[in-house]
Amino acid sequence: MKRVLLLGGITEALAIARTLGPRHIYSLAGVGRVPSDLRCEVRVGGYGGAEGLAQFVRDEGIRLILDATHPYAAQISQHAASAAKLAGIPCWALRRPAWQAGPHDDWREVADWAALITALAPFKRPLFTLGREPLAHLHEVPTHQFWTLRALDSYPGNERCEIIGARGPFNLEGERALFERRSIDVLISKNSGSTATEPKLEVARERGVPLLVLKRPVLAGVDREFWSVGEVLKGLELFTSVGHSG
Repeated sequence: MKRVLLLGGITEALAIARTLGPRHIYSLAGVGRVPSDLRCEVRVGGYGGAEGLAQFVRDEGIRLILDATHPYAAQISQHAASAAKLAGIPCWALRRPAWQAGPHDDWREVADWAALITALAPFKRPLFTLGREPLAHLHEVPTHQFWTLRALDSYPGNERCEIIGARGPFNLEGERALFERRSIDVLISKNSGSTATEPKLEVARERGVPLLVLKRPVLAGVDREFWSVGEVLKGLELFTSVGHSG
């Protein structure tokens, strides 16, 4: 059976990992919880760039890299595609579909952190749902703003910022309470496409709160792209079957 290296980072990756047998490897960067109930091998940590990943692939006899990392993990995706080429094997990717703005949404796309801060200037009570990135900018909070940050884990805030450690999935009632309690007047988010965090978009729509959405990066080209777990599993079944040319 052909050995697969699954690069995880989203909920769908874990669903795929749960179907893999002991010959395959589920690889995590080390952020968040590591599952303990999988039959496949679990590896945590980096590889040292594309060259390091390619060497790992050769050493372990990997025949396919499956990139199921976060839509904003552009560097990891590039390393996966490059490593596959260096090792002479295919690279597939699960691409999570992006959220789409509805007719009553006020979405404003920003290209980077500098553009985000400029767009944020008129607001007073932003809710950041970008993960850990804003932590490096807590000293930059303007005097007219109070930031609420939500990340996977709790971190120290300051007099102008409160950090909430919470993991999805989130529900409408909880998001409504958060927006009301914090008097949120603008939401900041990546366009992750995750159903687990989608309720915040509905609450922003209900309350007429604008969304500043960080533009998705352009991801590396791969041999095959998939848009659902079901499609991936069908592809893997064919690829890993004995005698399949792949």
